Amino acid sequence: MPTLQEMIHSFEEGAGARAVKWFGFTFVFVALAVAYDLRAYRNFSNPEAMDAAQVARNLSEGQGFTTHFIRPASLHFLAQKSGPGALTNTHPDLANAPLWPVVLSGAMRVAPFDYRLPAGETVRTFQPELLIAILNQGLFLVVLLLAWRLARSLYDPFVAWLSVAVLLGTDLLWRFSISGLSTLLGMVLFLLLAQLLVAAERGGQEGGWGAARLYLTALLAGVLAGALGLTRYALAGLVLPVMFFFNFFIPTRGLSLGFAALIGFSVVMTPWLARNHALSGRLFGTAGMAAQQATDRFPGDRLERLLNPENDLTHEDLRQVGLGEMWSKLGDNLPTLLQSELPRLGGSWVGAFFLVGVLVPFRNPSLSRLRLFTLMCLVVLLAFQALGRTHLSKVVPDVNSENLLVLLAPLIFIFGTGMFVLLFEQLELPPFGGRGIVIGVFLVVAAGPLCFTLAGTPRSPMAYPPYHPQIIQERASWLGERELMMSDMPWAVAWYGRCDCVWLPSNVAEGFAAVNRQRPVNALYLTAITLDQRLVSELLEGDDRVWGDFAANAVVKREIPDGFPLKFAFAEGFPYQLFLSDRERWKPVVPKM
Repeated sequence: MPTLQEMIHSFEEGAGARAVKWFGFTFVFVALAVAYDLRAYRNFSNPEAMDAAQVARNLSEGQGFTTHFIRPASLHFLAQKSGPGALTNTHPDLANAPLWPVVLSGAMRVAPFDYRLPAGETVRTFQPELLIAILNQGLFLVVLLLAWRLARSLYDPFVAWLSVAVLLGTDLLWRFSISGLSTLLGMVLFLLLAQLLVAAERGGQEGGWGAARLYLTALLAGVLAGALGLTRYALAGLVLPVMFFFNFFIPTRGLSLGFAALIGFSVVMTPWLARNHALSGRLFGTAGMAAQQATDRFPGDRLERLLNPENDLTHEDLRQVGLGEMWSKLGDNLPTLLQSELPRLGGSWVGAFFLVGVLVPFRNPSLSRLRLFTLMCLVVLLAFQALGRTHLSKVVPDVNSENLLVLLAPLIFIFGTGMFVLLFEQLELPPFGGRGIVIGVFLVVAAGPLCFTLAGTPRSPMAYPPYHPQIIQERASWLGERELMMSDMPWAVAWYGRCDCVWLPSNVAEGFAAVNRQRPVNALYLTAITLDQRLVSELLEGDDRVWGDFAANAVVKREIPDGFPLKFAFAEGFPYQLFLSDRERWKPVVPKM
């Protein structure tokens, strides 16, 4: 039995002190998470979050990678590969990378997810989304632990704890934690990859690792890079910096280590890409069209809403988008990223210390090589983010799946904090309190946005307009199990309503008729996404003029066009919501006597 003196020593310097520190840190994190959720929690507002969640639910219920969110373009690719019937059968998902839905589906099998909303009372929070936020905040805690471990191995405990404090106080990361997106899962995988590279570099340079261990590590690094690619397809490009790292920083094995990393990457990615190609003839499904979206030829979300995106009789032919148009898109988006997003990388000005520190040499070779790896990842992600930017970046700025640069925030903050400490140690400070004041000011300024969020007025958790879970679920409940809806927010109808829903085709006359021939459209649900636009500039003279005329007649004149099969309108919520159906489904059925 330990003596009293040994116990005191343990709590001052030994395992007891470490346990107290980690208990205190965990308590602070949980308290901050509860405070943030009480003050700033918000239901999903990202279409891609709802899309991934409904695919995960289908997966958890044994329906495989299927979706209720039906993109017109996916109907075309499925029909090209498998023939007609893509709309009448269960619709396979061609838009989401699979790893995040797999993780969510596992949580849905374990946790008590309740998707039903009571009809008689107002509920402001959708319970499944709150549980997904808690899962993401658990991943955020893992990010902090991995960042501490990496910073501790590169610098010292002081820099490690300071880096974790900066991450913990970053409002943007907390916003991602409640977004329902896969960002924090990607951060966990990226930090694991960074730690693996540091370990491999040290083992290879110091000569302590044998060939088998180095090749196994390279293979595992490739697997992690593949897992990142299956989290978001654009992250697959990070395999290039990984291969460079092994080929040039562990040169004893020539190019073979980089090739081993490529093998590990291919083993993970190939089966899923083969599945997509077998279904649609495209390796990345509809997600592979991101580079062609938001171009002069396909502005906004028009490309995904085309029933025939390969129509060689018009200029709207996906195959005609050449390198010149994509280069023009890259040239338009890259300056914006360099001017606005790069200086505030990760949502904090601490990243500026990283950019300044690029010119400062390190004595520690591991630091220098990991920093170069980070810079290479930064270049790759800048190019992929600029080229893959779509309308989603405008729907919810900063907090969206197309924000790839935020993935580097933990490494950027570690290097930025290390640079701050290097400069800090050269300052001549007052002997009493000066050090603590400077550190305190550094942390308060870094956590300023989060402090204002927590100190401000609590905001409503409702992301309305346009997303009101109870209203959407009620509208969807008016349709039968195999009946079809068309809407301007099919991702929300799919998630909240469990209803097959086709995205509004770009051309209402041809598109609606073409869909209706394949499978009867029983309801049309328009929301503020379409109705709450500038009547002239965005509806009547915008990209979708036919939909503009339709909405203008319905909202302003309260007229349904002649020949349109959905003649019955539900007036509640008008003119911000318009629900048309083939019959008055909202009225209770009176049994015949």
